This record gives sequence, C-alpha cells and structure tokens, in this order.
Amino acid sequence: MKKVVCKDIKGNLSEVNVDELSFRPSVYGVIINEGKILLSRQWDGYDFPGGKIELGETIEEALIREVKEETGLEVNVGKVVICENSFFRLPKDGKPVQSILMYYLCKVTGGNISTDHLSENEKNYASKAEWVELSKIEEIKFYNSIDSISIIKKIL
Repeated sequence: MKKVVCKDIKGNLSEVNVDELSFRPSVYGVIINEGKILLSRQWDGYDFPGGKIELGETIEEALIREVKEETGLEVNVGKVVICENSFFRLPKDGKPVQSILMYYLCKVTGGNISTDHLSENEKNYASKAEWVELSKIEEIKFYNSIDSISIIKKIL
C-alpha cells in the first residue's frame, strides 16, 4: 500500500497509508498594506488567514468567509499567488489529510480586526489578527505546512 509522510503542528513527521487520508482543499488570503502583512495569530506564531473550503462553497466564498472569521475584516479576492500540495495532521484531532492550499492576494474593503467571528474551537488557539511589519517576517514563527516566507517574498 502506498504511504505518504505527514507533518504535525510541531513539525514531527509520520508515515500514513493513503487510504487513511481525507481530502481538505483550503484557501488563504495574503493581505499586504503599507509595508505590513495581515496574519492570524495562532498559538505562539502566525498563519495566513484562511482555511477549509466547505462543501458547496466556491473558492472565493470560502476565502471571504475565512478571512472574516479569523480577522473580522471584509476583503475582495484578487489573483492567485500560488497553489501548494501538503500532507499534514490536523492539530485538533491528529487526523491525516491531503490538502491543496491556494493562496490569493486580497484587499481589505471593510470591517475591524476582531475575534468576534472565531469558532469555539479557534478560540482555543487563535487570538486577534495582527499587521506585521514585512521587515520582520523572517523572525516570526509560522504555523502551516508550507514555506510562508517564500510566498511573501514572491509577492514582493
């Protein structure tokens, strides 16, 4: 049986049988304004605002919803920056997933940064989104399974 290597939230690797995987398409917003990037605060690090595309949602609908949930802000969705493939274990339950991760440029159109729209589960590890100076991106910890810094540099 074919196996893949999954990474968990701490960076640990484990082999998983392909038939154990679930499929999780995800979409993330890259929002840059005046020398800063908007990042979701998670645990003791950061991630781009975004997440799972729900059944019946378009990519754009999911991205608008996820950014609103994680940041309180409303956005317009721009061009795609990059698509990545990832095998990882979900932080909540450790279940292995195969994900297609899509990153789009977004522009803020309204709202205020808040935690009002976080789910009960997200409130366990996420806090208020922050505008982070682009000059500091190499100093911060990212919680995701891709090279966040290279995505940001690609845009710049």
